[in-house]
Amino acid sequence: MTLVSIDRRGAVALLTFERPESLNALGLPGDGDAVAAVCAEINADRSIRAAVLTGAGRAFSAGGDVKAMRDRTGAFAGGGTEIREGYRSNIHRLVRALYGLEVPLVAAVGGAAIGLGCDVACMADIRIASDDAKFGVTFLKLGLIPGDGGAWLLPRIVGMSRAAELLFTGDVIDAMTAADWGLVSRVVPRERLVEEALALAERIAAQPPHALRLAKSLLRQGQTASYDALMEMSATAQALMHLTDDHAEGVAAILEKRAPSFDGR
Repeated sequence: MTLVSIDRRGAVALLTFERPESLNALGLPGDGDAVAAVCAEINADRSIRAAVLTGAGRAFSAGGDVKAMRDRTGAFAGGGTEIREGYRSNIHRLVRALYGLEVPLVAAVGGAAIGLGCDVACMADIRIASDDAKFGVTFLKLGLIPGDGGAWLLPRIVGMSRAAELLFTGDVIDAMTAADWGLVSRVVPRERLVEEALALAERIAAQPPHALRLAKSLLRQGQTASYDALMEMSATAQALMHLTDDHAEGVAAILEKRAPSFDGR
C-alpha cells in the first residue's frame, strides 16, 4: 500500500498516512516520490482549496523507521554520502512537498507525532491535536539531529527557547502543553479529530481560491523576506486581486448583506 491516500471531500483533500501497523513510520524508499505526487496533484487542481493531513490508526506518525536505522537498510543504508543523498532525495522531498502545498494545510494529529512525525506536522499551516496526542523532537535520544528541516521551522512556531527545550531534552509533551506553547491551535476529543479538521478546512475552502493561495504565499514569504520586500509583494498581489470577479462578489455580498459565493474567477 502507498504511504499516503487522498480522498476528495468537495473542495477539501483529505490526505492520510496509511501505515498503521508501523505507527505511520516515514522515510522508506519512495516515500518522498509518493507524497510529492499527491501534493503536485493538489497544486495543479484549482478546484481543491484546502487540505487535511492525518494518520491512520493509533498515531499521526512515530517518525523514522528505527528498525531500518538499526539494520542500516533503506534510506539508512550505505556510507555517509549515500545516506546524505537519501535524505535529500527522499525525506527532504517528502517534507518539501508538504511545505510547498499552495493550499492551506491542516494537520489533524492523533496519538504520537514524534521526531520526523512531529516535524511533518509542523509543515502544515494549522495543527489540531486529539486529547491523546503527544509531540516529541527526540532525535538526540537516537544520537541524531533533525535531518528534515525541523530546526528551521520549529523555532518559528513555538519560539527559540521552547524549540531548544524540546530538542535538547528530547521530552515528549502532551496535547494541552502543545496548545499552551502554540504548537497546536486546539485540542479536541479523539473521536472528533478528523471531523473538526475537515470542518475547519471547509471554512477555509469557502474563501476565494486565488486570494487564498496568495494569502498563504505571503504568510510564508513573510517568514524570511524583509518588510519592504513583503510590502512590494503585497501591493502587486493586491492589485491583481482587485481585478478578479471574486473581489467584486465579496464587495457585493457585503453591501447586499448575504454570504458570498466565490468561483475562482
